[in-house]
Amino acid sequence: MGVVSPYSINVNGRLLTMERPLVMGVVNVTPDSFFADSRADGEQLLLRRCATMIEEGVDIIDVGGCSTRPSGEFISPEEELRRVSSAFELLKRHFPDAVFSVDTFRAEVARVSVSEYGAAIINDVSGFDWDDDMLDVVAELNVPYVLTHTKGVAGDEPLYGDFIPEVFKHLADKMWQLRQRGVKDILIDPGFGFGKSLQQNYTLMSHLEEFSMFDAPVLVGISRKSMITRLLGISPDEALNGTTVLNTVALMKGASVLRVHDVRAAREAVEMFTMLNHNNIL
Repeated sequence: MGVVSPYSINVNGRLLTMERPLVMGVVNVTPDSFFADSRADGEQLLLRRCATMIEEGVDIIDVGGCSTRPSGEFISPEEELRRVSSAFELLKRHFPDAVFSVDTFRAEVARVSVSEYGAAIINDVSGFDWDDDMLDVVAELNVPYVLTHTKGVAGDEPLYGDFIPEVFKHLADKMWQLRQRGVKDILIDPGFGFGKSLQQNYTLMSHLEEFSMFDAPVLVGISRKSMITRLLGISPDEALNGTTVLNTVALMKGASVLRVHDVRAAREAVEMFTMLNHNNIL
């Protein structure tokens, strides 16, 4: 526990280092995200949300135009592209120095976001399983790619034979494919909430330090998710404390990036973790 990450990724020609864990803030340009406060419907609301994140010390702003919440319905590719393009056009004009990622499982949305709007990272919850063209696009663009473990489609809780080994094998196979195509910067997302039961999500957290075997930064996205709300019998609006607890556990187990709705709370957790780490307390 408490090992300083040696990792860095190339974002638009400059290195983003992870000696201190990074905070990725969630911005959903959707009307149906499971957590209402992450929605940014309207230009002024979108600008205020991003400005607040930047003031609170966000490192990456993750923009998504299609909700992947359980029981949600996917919008058309055209509508997702319209939402994301409008958001990036506005955000790049007002925050030209910010680092943006695009949260999408669709290859065309990823391609346009990177090549036309300067998105620096592709965050794909499907592990390039839901769009046959995604691997080709990631290899062509060669920007940092968040490789997420999932099984089935959003909302599924599929059966596993041997859960943790299956997760590791799936990610190893996917990582090999990316390396074969020349993708240099890969972040590993264990996929909390995607194709996993409540118990499996906590089993995954208990094994998080073992993801160091991939020699890649680990991104953890558990913010206000059902692994917190279902366990505690609360709503997403009440799940900040549970989120902070699990984010702190994730940091102690080697997470390099926290993907969150609440930047200030995550940044405070990172600052305290870093202080303890630098003083060899952990």
